[in-house]
Amino acid sequence: MDKTADRFPGYEPLSSGVKAGINMRKYGIPKVNGHIHTPYSFSAFSDMEEPFLMAREEGIIALGINDFYTVDGYPEFAAKALEYRVFPLFNIEFMALQKEEQYRGIRVNDPVNPGRTYLSGKGLRYPVSLPAFQIRKMETLVRESNRQTYLMVDKLNQYLAGTSSGMTFDAEELQNRLTRGLLRERHIAMAVRIALTERFRGEMALTAALTEIFGGSSPKSDLSNLAALENEIRNYLLKAGGPAYVPEDEKAFLSLEEVLELIREAGGIPCYPVLLDDAKGNFTDFEKDWVKMAIRLMNKGIYMIELIPGRNDFHVLKEFVLFFRKHGFTVSFGTEHNTPQLDPLTIRCRGGAALDKELMAINLQGAAVIAAHQYLVANGQPGFPVDHFPSPKEIEKLELLGLKVINAFI
Repeated sequence: MDKTADRFPGYEPLSSGVKAGINMRKYGIPKVNGHIHTPYSFSAFSDMEEPFLMAREEGIIALGINDFYTVDGYPEFAAKALEYRVFPLFNIEFMALQKEEQYRGIRVNDPVNPGRTYLSGKGLRYPVSLPAFQIRKMETLVRESNRQTYLMVDKLNQYLAGTSSGMTFDAEELQNRLTRGLLRERHIAMAVRIALTERFRGEMALTAALTEIFGGSSPKSDLSNLAALENEIRNYLLKAGGPAYVPEDEKAFLSLEEVLELIREAGGIPCYPVLLDDAKGNFTDFEKDWVKMAIRLMNKGIYMIELIPGRNDFHVLKEFVLFFRKHGFTVSFGTEHNTPQLDPLTIRCRGGAALDKELMAINLQGAAVIAAHQYLVANGQPGFPVDHFPSPKEIEKLELLGLKVINAFI
């Protein structure tokens, strides 16, 4: 068992009210980030220490690990949290498939694929404890996801054999060298970019190689912008319609109901990641009617939502957040950091627009609720009420406790 858990605040001192919360009148509203990916899935971070170094520099007091399909990063995340005194939120993310919505062509929170539904679990029990059959489900998800990307590598090699690039890749070697177990499309794009830049020195040679691989189209990215170049490689080679694209098998998905059950079994809070508006102001079919959306989430037993404000217009985001807060939902924000682009951890809206004080307070309150929940569950106590829609008094009580928990830790 991971011994770092023993160093978290115990139940009695905080439940008895001995420890005060955060003095926001004196220090202002602290910054938190409830959703980052780490190298255990795919991440902009080179290692687990980097986000904590950035958090310390940017004044962020709580970070939420949110990797796909795995909790393997929790012990290392917890150890770094203790070292840097940044409160750790233990989260996870899944891609579920709602077959009815898929059949009806309804896009949920994936802008392209009908029926595909991202769902997070917040504040999981730490150390993690799951029934064996749930562990097997998670292992199957990782195995099926890796099977798809292994097939992509095979198709990529076949495609590259028809070019003069001279490149070939071994999927197992990529998995061992670039991942902590889960091989994603972005890892493959990174491997292609690294191989190209090592093999073709100089702008002219690299541009010519990319142009050939892109079927005669010259690269649109600045060759010095590695993140943009990897995205372009991924979009051309590995996405739908690309020469190395392999569609996902249904075995790579659980149903939404299975994901909800797994999150609750792990002691977590089901949380819906909201896509909201894109750069053109468009919404998915599920998210365009906020009243219906709220009702459907409540009917599914999902009482918490999260947003990645960097992809949203400030005014749309604020109107949406205030609407869902008014209707009793708990709200959390994050940055994801699941692309090659290493942006700051401080949360901003599209175009760099800063959160105002009201949104910062809402984000802190969401993190406090998650912190209180995982603290209570770890101490064998009931936390966030996942079996019924929480009352304002229940949420207020969790917020106050969560602020104490975070303050005692940091």
